[in-house]
Amino acid sequence: MPDLGDLHLAHHLSRSRAIVRRYFVVNGFDGALTMLGLVTGFYLGGDVALEVVIAACVGAAVALGISGLTSAYLSESAERQRALAELEAAMVSDLSDTAQGSAARVLPWLVALVNGAAPVVMSLLIITPLWLARAGVPLPLEPLLSAIATAFICIFGLGVFLGRVGGTSWLWSGIKTLAIALVTVLIIILL
Repeated sequence: MPDLGDLHLAHHLSRSRAIVRRYFVVNGFDGALTMLGLVTGFYLGGDVALEVVIAACVGAAVALGISGLTSAYLSESAERQRALAELEAAMVSDLSDTAQGSAARVLPWLVALVNGAAPVVMSLLIITPLWLARAGVPLPLEPLLSAIATAFICIFGLGVFLGRVGGTSWLWSGIKTLAIALVTVLIIILL
């Protein structure tokens, strides 16, 4: 695992901020929609023990996190090694002990960590009302509806973030992602 100085250098050299943002949003959105789908399915399925819902959601969150971590590391590592090899061929030089070589080794870890953490964080936020209900904390809505509402808030928040990044209307961007969540719930209801 690389140290923070290497991560900062790799991030600076590769101008990877946009890549990291994309991975965060894409996999965060996957995590949020997956939890929305699971919680909606459990809500429509009738009376299910809260422990069962929590266990299923945590299991899905872990699987999404591991999938995001490993797939991003493997794909980014391959892409960075390819780019380094092309640069080495153009420069007719071994760059493995240079800042570029370090960036090619370190950046995949950064991307993988973000890609793996995003769905886990979103998932845990969304199922927080379930844990609170299980602990006896009163909620304004029943636990599953509270989790569904939290999912809508998280998805809207991702849209707001995208609007700010893109320099467009944060409200319109949030509404677009919220519409996707509503369509998802509608499809689940119809099925």
